[in-house]
Amino acid sequence: MIVVTKWTGRTAAALQDALHETNEGFAELLGAAPRTVAGWHSNPDLVPRSEMQQALATIYERASEHVRRRFSLLSRPPEQPTQAQALRVAIAVVLRGDQVLLVCRRGDDALSWQFPAGMCKPGAAVASVAVQETHAETGVHCSVREELGTRVHPKTGVLASYVLCDYLAGEATNRDTVENTDVTWVPLAALTRFIPADRIFPPILSALEAA
Repeated sequence: MIVVTKWTGRTAAALQDALHETNEGFAELLGAAPRTVAGWHSNPDLVPRSEMQQALATIYERASEHVRRRFSLLSRPPEQPTQAQALRVAIAVVLRGDQVLLVCRRGDDALSWQFPAGMCKPGAAVASVAVQETHAETGVHCSVREELGTRVHPKTGVLASYVLCDYLAGEATNRDTVENTDVTWVPLAALTRFIPADRIFPPILSALEAA
């Protein structure tokens, strides 16, 4: 048997439903007005007065096993909708002197040059994902210098988090031939010939100008 330590409008209404009573019939059992019972349905968080708490407890204790089972099912808290985890991508802007690392992606209708990127699983650190995915895609080892911020990507609609990285070692090669067709180092001065300036996250442009 469920032990109810404090009756609320929600549990009182659940007991009424378990008994298959109308508002008038349940009110008569409790010695209350029908509007009191109706109020429990409209305000599930309402806590009835102490004398009503006792009356509800007495009715529940005297109820049959079948009624108690129905009450057990009906009085469960409503399930909260699962909140979808926002899709997040970690994007690495890797510098080697006056060059930046780019990959050429296979798109639905065309090829496009982009910075190395990878999907972040829930709980994964953006910086770690950026470093790992850069190596997985290009064979380049890098370290994170600073995080540049996050935005909703205007083309894909996912959360895009950008990190500025420094080259450490490794030859740039296409290690993900399913997603990419090429990998290359591009001079900073020529970057906007590969990616239009209006598609580049403004903090990236500021960081590259400073570099």
